[in-house]
Amino acid sequence: MTTAPELLRWNDPGPREAAWLSSSGHPPPKRMLVADDRMPADQAYRHACEGTALLWQGDFQNARQLLQAMARRVDRKPVKPGANLTETFHLYRQAQLQRARVLGMLLVPLAADGSVPLRRAPDVRQACLEAYGPQTRDAVVSLRELQGAIGAHEWRKKGVPIAALDARIHPHYGVFSPVRGEYVELVAQAPLPSAGTAFDIGTGTGVLAAVLARRGMRKVVATDNDPRALACARDNIARLGLTGKVRVEQTDLFPAGRAALAVCNPPWLPGSAHAGLDRAIFDPSSRMLRGFLAGLAEHLEPGGEGWLILSDLAEHLGLRTREELLDLIAQAGLRVAGRHDVKPRHPRAQDDADPLHAARAAETTTLWRLVPAAPIPSYPGQA
Repeated sequence: MTTAPELLRWNDPGPREAAWLSSSGHPPPKRMLVADDRMPADQAYRHACEGTALLWQGDFQNARQLLQAMARRVDRKPVKPGANLTETFHLYRQAQLQRARVLGMLLVPLAADGSVPLRRAPDVRQACLEAYGPQTRDAVVSLRELQGAIGAHEWRKKGVPIAALDARIHPHYGVFSPVRGEYVELVAQAPLPSAGTAFDIGTGTGVLAAVLARRGMRKVVATDNDPRALACARDNIARLGLTGKVRVEQTDLFPAGRAALAVCNPPWLPGSAHAGLDRAIFDPSSRMLRGFLAGLAEHLEPGGEGWLILSDLAEHLGLRTREELLDLIAQAGLRVAGRHDVKPRHPRAQDDADPLHAARAAETTTLWRLVPAAPIPSYPGQA
């Protein structure tokens, strides 16, 4: 059953209304003014900080410039370091959420066909279709979110090169892009326990399922619970010609049955997710991590392995200790059979102006090779 969109109502000059679009599920603003090219950046910034949204009716390129001007005003106040990295992280995240809230107050209209009815607006119809699906009425969306949809559309068109596949993965809107290649590199290089069935838990774009299939796993079951991720993974698997080896299945964590290998790259930081892509970074109460570990032993064949790919950034930020991770592994009836480490190569690891630079510079991404602490008995008919 489709839920009817919430409506925004305003006068311009007579009564107007339009559907409110937010891919992250943010509620519509409680207060809104109509704004155009005559509004100074300082005034727009003040309204946004006070919680009043601005529905733009002027030139689209001027709206983009206004948003940049508002961002400069937000960024004038640098994040103050806390007493330790944990406190600094929470202050940094609070500042980022406030920044997103303020910049999200500049809104633009969308026609029912996904076009922007403003002067000098680009053609964003395909980007809006990919982000929001087909619409039946006029709508209003945050300009910042619309820019994200446009950027996601460009990424989807050109794709992300993956060396281990000698091909490109095409991320869809709202699905985390595999731009940080170190975790893909780990899966591409770790020794396989056998060439039987593999599970890719939380497949996202399908990149790890594709790597496992290309490495020679005879069958890969890729699971996810997010409709956007499922559509994205199926698209990528089809592009790569792997539909005969990879099945994409909607389920929470594990599919039915057992496998020689189960791979999971859960969100790396415990914490609440406030926006769509946050779900790829933050794992509330470490739910996915705990669920993978708790269900792993019963889904492995004798001699099988689980590969947990996890950054230790949470440890450097004081959000989880190494002892807590090892305790979770032991409590699940597992032991560590080996590990493979890689240092991140993304630009923020070298950016000493980043408030979290000390943690990012020390970060290591690890593929933990996990096996049951007690041998798994064979069962009749098992290969």
